[in-house]
Amino acid sequence: MSQVYKIPLVLTPQPEGGFTVTSPLLPELLTEGDSLEEALTNVRDAVQAALEIYEDLKKPLPASAPGNT
Repeated sequence: MSQVYKIPLVLTPQPEGGFTVTSPLLPELLTEGDSLEEALTNVRDAVQAALEIYEDLKKPLPASAPGNT
């Protein structure tokens, strides 16, 4: 069964349109979308990619990351 975690996101509107999404909890998380909906849809893949970076580097998740508290 999958676990659900809450990760804070920062959505920044871009002057040319669309949004950039980052997270203060996972600095490696970075994605974007032409609309708010698209940006949020892309978050799932961005989280997975960020977690793979930690796994590949054998680096522990930040202490405040979900599942690490």
